[in-house]
Amino acid sequence: MSGIPGVTLRGVEALPVEVEVEITGGMFQFFIVGMPDLAVRESKERVRAALRSLGLNLKGRISVNLAPADIPKEGALLDLPIALGMLQATGHLKDCPKALYMGELSLDGRLRRVRGAVPAAFLARKLGMPIYVPGENAEEIALVKGVEAYYADTLGELFMMLTGQEPLKPVPPAYVPDVPPNAEPDFSDIKGQAAAKRAAEIAAAGHHNMLLVGSPGSGKTMIARALAGILPPLTDDELVETLIVRSTLGLETKPGRVRPFRTVHFTASTVSVCGGGANLRPGEVSLAHRGVLFLDEYTEFSRDLTESLRAPIEDGFITVSRAAGSVEYPSRVLLVLAANPCACGYAGDPVITCKCSPSDIERYRRKLSGPIMDRIDLQINVPRLTPDELLSFTEKDKLPESSAVIRERVIRARKIQEQRWREYGLTCNAEIPEKLVREHLRLGNGERDYLSLMAAKLNLSGRGMSRVLKVSRTIADLSGEEQITKKHIAEALMYRQSRG
Repeated sequence: MSGIPGVTLRGVEALPVEVEVEITGGMFQFFIVGMPDLAVRESKERVRAALRSLGLNLKGRISVNLAPADIPKEGALLDLPIALGMLQATGHLKDCPKALYMGELSLDGRLRRVRGAVPAAFLARKLGMPIYVPGENAEEIALVKGVEAYYADTLGELFMMLTGQEPLKPVPPAYVPDVPPNAEPDFSDIKGQAAAKRAAEIAAAGHHNMLLVGSPGSGKTMIARALAGILPPLTDDELVETLIVRSTLGLETKPGRVRPFRTVHFTASTVSVCGGGANLRPGEVSLAHRGVLFLDEYTEFSRDLTESLRAPIEDGFITVSRAAGSVEYPSRVLLVLAANPCACGYAGDPVITCKCSPSDIERYRRKLSGPIMDRIDLQINVPRLTPDELLSFTEKDKLPESSAVIRERVIRARKIQEQRWREYGLTCNAEIPEKLVREHLRLGNGERDYLSLMAAKLNLSGRGMSRVLKVSRTIADLSGEEQITKKHIAEALMYRQSRG
């Protein structure tokens, strides 16, 4: 008895499954064993109806074994290999090509889109096998290089292809062009706030985390959302990394190389942000991989959630452990936080007087976790503009730069970084490990003495000094300069508050 290769998911990883089918005489019974979940157990009704659409009525006692038996099987991915196993067991399919098969069956035999096609394509490439997928999954499979892939729209069509009655439909490789994102809002729409916009440019160029603190209506959220319009395009490798996460959750593939931008509300649970649950699925921090994770009203988030973000934003991955097992998700995100300066929101506001006492302000600011703040490279105050200031920026000769102009500078700086760190498998300055910081971001004697003096004044930790150096390197890259100078360090220090 030869099995039909299928696929199941565990986190963002695809695991091979061998589907074995045995049909014996007797009254009709249908059993599926091998730790199937509810969706897999229900596949027997979908498979039975789909085979009936081909003129095959199942009879006798049917046993389907999903091996290895000690790995949980989930989802509707195994509908197709189970159906092919039936066709083989009944003698309708003599020689089924050795390949990975995945797809959900409708009652009339149509193949529906399934989640996990991209991880399955990587598994097929690793095993050196072709992969057969529903036509709706062909577009995302086409983005995986080096895999032999075919698609079909119905079970009958696939049956005709496997028996040589119709030609195979190969999935052609696809190229994703860089289509500039629709900048909404555009940086030219933001009046004033030169320091905050400069910080956003540095954050986009080096993938540095950023905190915006200001009164309600100062433009914090607008600046954070405008950041999406100046991010550099995804590289080929980064595009595939984001596709793996989206495919695992069954989300539609977005055209182009636009980086993810995920906004999380403060009522979100820790599981929804970090991942996990019964099926160990990725969370928002993984959906934002290689893009932006925006937490507005940061001080309103639960302490458990904010502290759970420490490791993923530092390491670039998050490990989630549950009773069902342990999985690792990617989480290389540009974290953007927005917060008010106090509970009433108007501490330091030029128009409205703050009603909070000094103790209230201090208590409120304790919500900004010290360990999290130490991981934020750029910490910016966003003052609310007065009506006179807003009106003064309406003259045409004072209009700020557009997002398109800023994005060009960001792309040039990111290309410099990609070339510099390519041999280490890194793409931007924020990813540099401590060892490379010491070896490659060397300073002159004057710059070293200046940084040492300022670090003592600002009470910077070792991590804080390292992040200042990384930001300085990004500022130098934006200027097209090879050496880090005092002016680059001074600007990087300007974005650090006096935190340990």
